[in-house]
Amino acid sequence: MTKKTIIIDSYECNGCGSCVEICPEVFAMDDDGEKAILVDPDAEVTEKVREAAAYCPQKCIEFD
Repeated sequence: MTKKTIIIDSYECNGCGSCVEICPEVFAMDDDGEKAILVDPDAEVTEKVREAAAYCPQKCIEFD
């Protein structure tokens, strides 16, 4: 099984912060508080990460 990579399309992110609330161990807001970023680019795609992606209103969290 190949490890999936988490990708955030920062252009599409509206900064709602839902991913950070659901999964703060993987997502955070950038220094300006405007866009979501990955706390750990090598984080595992867990059920909570998938839940954060599902709740993203802009659908800007993907897995490669």
